[in-house]
Amino acid sequence: MCAHILVAEDDEMQAELIRRLLLQEGHTAVVVHDGRSAIDEARSRRPDLVVLDLMLPKVDGFGVCRMLHQDGDVPVLMLTARSTEDDVLLGLELGADDYMTKPYSPRELMARIRTVLRRVVRPAGNSRVLRAGCITVDPIRHVVTCDGVAVTCTPGEFAILHAMAAEPERVFSRRQLLQHTHGHDRASTERAIDVHIMNLRKKIETDARKPDRLLTVFGVGYKLASGRYDAS
Repeated sequence: MCAHILVAEDDEMQAELIRRLLLQEGHTAVVVHDGRSAIDEARSRRPDLVVLDLMLPKVDGFGVCRMLHQDGDVPVLMLTARSTEDDVLLGLELGADDYMTKPYSPRELMARIRTVLRRVVRPAGNSRVLRAGCITVDPIRHVVTCDGVAVTCTPGEFAILHAMAAEPERVFSRRQLLQHTHGHDRASTERAIDVHIMNLRKKIETDARKPDRLLTVFGVGYKLASGRYDAS
C-alpha cells in the first residue's frame, strides 16, 4: 500500500529520518515542525496517517490529536519522550491509534506504521456486514452504525468493534483485543484497551455510565451483547 503520511516532528533530524524511511517503503511524506502547521496540512491534504510528536511548538501533540479527531478519523501514531502512562492514555483517549516512546528503532517505527496502515485498508477477506443488536459493522465501507446512525470510529476502535461483532456474546480478554488492534508482537499496556472501550461506549451506548451493549465481564474482559437494547 502506498500511503500519504504526514510527519509532525519538531526535531528536524528525526523528521528527515522518518521521511527517508517512508520514502524507502514507497510512501509519500510531508514534514511539518509545529502543531499549527500539522493541523493545517491535515485539513488541506487528507493524509492516510499522521506520525505525531507529542512535544510540538505552537500547538502540542495533544491539541493536534484533539483537532484531528474532531475533523474525522485520521489514524495517528503518537511519538513521545514522556513515558508516563497518564500521557499515553490521554493521547489514546484523544484519538491516537498507537504510540511509541522515544528513543525507538527505525525498524520498530516502520513496523508500527505498517500495522496502523493495515487497519486502515479495507479487508478483502471477511467482507460481510456484521450485526449485533442495533449495531452494524461494515468492513468494506469501514462504517459503523448504531440505531441506524453512522458512528465515527478510529481504526483502533473499529478493529475492536469488528472483532467483537464477529462473535457477539464472546468474552474477549484485554490481551486478545490488543492482538486485534496492534498485532501479535505488540508489547503494550492493556489499559489502552480500557480507553478504547470507554470511547466506544460514549459513541454506542445510550448512557456510557450504564452500558448495556458493550459490557464488562469483571476479572475477564469485555463482550458485545447480541440482544435487543434499551433505547430509552
